[in-house]
Amino acid sequence: MRLAGKTALITGGNSGIGLATARLFVAEGARVAITGRNQATLEAAAKALGPNVLAIVADATDVEATEQAVAQAAEKFGKLDIVFANAGIAGNTPIGSTKLAAFESVIRTNLTAVFFTVQAAVPHLRDGASIILNGSVISVLGNPGYAAYAASKAGVRAMARVMASELSPRGIRVNVVSPGGTSTPIWNRTAPTPDAVVALEKRISQTIPLGRFGKAEEVAKTVLFLASDDASNIQGAEIFVDGGATASPAGAPAFRG
Repeated sequence: MRLAGKTALITGGNSGIGLATARLFVAEGARVAITGRNQATLEAAAKALGPNVLAIVADATDVEATEQAVAQAAEKFGKLDIVFANAGIAGNTPIGSTKLAAFESVIRTNLTAVFFTVQAAVPHLRDGASIILNGSVISVLGNPGYAAYAASKAGVRAMARVMASELSPRGIRVNVVSPGGTSTPIWNRTAPTPDAVVALEKRISQTIPLGRFGKAEEVAKTVLFLASDDASNIQGAEIFVDGGATASPAGAPAFRG
């Protein structure tokens, strides 16, 4: 098992990519603390994942709550080996109709909270630990209407490199996993019904060279790689898990003859 004896903290670990990663980490031998805002889904996740999981109610945007959650995880499991700063929100912020509060909410959740999650964790990390930040293809694709989201994820990319520089003396690695279109609950507002989800995935899949949405488990496997000793010499990197959407967009079905 690739994470035997290791401890991990996953923010937003009660849903989507965070939950898939927690499930995989436990299967690979880790003890895992998951955080989230929804107590019911946290408790359900902990029950499903088993005794090596600690569920902590904590809003990632609440710095004090985050600090307490990290301390609670360290008290329960000991020094942390892995942090996956995964919690984030979507948000449509088109030019001309966006309120300041909506814009700032996305930045606060997807960027500011990530910084303070890492800052809270650093005193509790073992030397040689691994930090993974959740990015997005939106940071480079220029999707209309997503200025705040794109800015927040581009900030994550840049911030990871700074963190890697600061934490390298302790051998702590900081890397980014950037998903493309992935089947998770983050789409619920955009596509509130099963039929809407099918239509959305079909439309977006036309812009993905591999022609399909990704699965949360596929992103989780990349996070596992970055968390494990297999990635021991990878520092300040960003891995896209997007079916080729950023690297070779001209190969997407929409552009085929």
